[in-house]
Amino acid sequence: MQKSERLAFEDAIGYHFKNPDLLETAFTHSSFKNERGLRRDCNERLEFLGDSVLGVISADYFYHNLNNLPEGEMTKRRAACVCEKSLFDFAKEIDLGKYILLGKGEERNGGRERPSILADAFEAVIAAIYLDGGLEQAREFVLRFLKTAAHQSVKLNDYKTALQEIVQKNPDEHLTYVLAAESGPDHRKCFEVEVHLNSNVIGVGEGHSKKAAEQDAAKKALELMGVRT
Repeated sequence: MQKSERLAFEDAIGYHFKNPDLLETAFTHSSFKNERGLRRDCNERLEFLGDSVLGVISADYFYHNLNNLPEGEMTKRRAACVCEKSLFDFAKEIDLGKYILLGKGEERNGGRERPSILADAFEAVIAAIYLDGGLEQAREFVLRFLKTAAHQSVKLNDYKTALQEIVQKNPDEHLTYVLAAESGPDHRKCFEVEVHLNSNVIGVGEGHSKKAAEQDAAKKALELMGVRT
């Protein structure tokens, strides 16, 4: 990655890294790492951390700024703000796809416009900022997008939240999502996820990202319960 490109991105997000390697890792897709045989990490570990940091920041914002909403509505509204589609939209606002390092196959197959790749990279950038500058810097970055989205009227297609709200009425019931299988090349992975109610499989979903497969599994579970989706 050229220094000029990194500086252009940092100018766009309003944060300049003390450790530029963190940002480069956030941009590195697994297809690029595998193709080049790189020793450094791809952005998957940062994505994992970024998802949790985003969860804390968004929950804190909703708790303190939308406290007129009942808990169920806050849960739905927050879920809509941090779902893959919203993160994809946030990533497009900062032209994130332009900077992602992709393998040739992923590049040919439109990876720079794939919602799962951009959403994951956005979470990786959150984690990179958090590790480089701390929680407050990460919060400042996230709220740039979250404040507007949180106050919009959102049509929610978050099947995981809908399923959770049904299940949590009985405190003895617990949902878990289990990755059952994955197949296909790096540029066109297919994931299969099971949703378990205690020890019983109540839905199996597929998707080109783990998050999409989880949503599909939850949708299948709701249909099994007779809930219209």
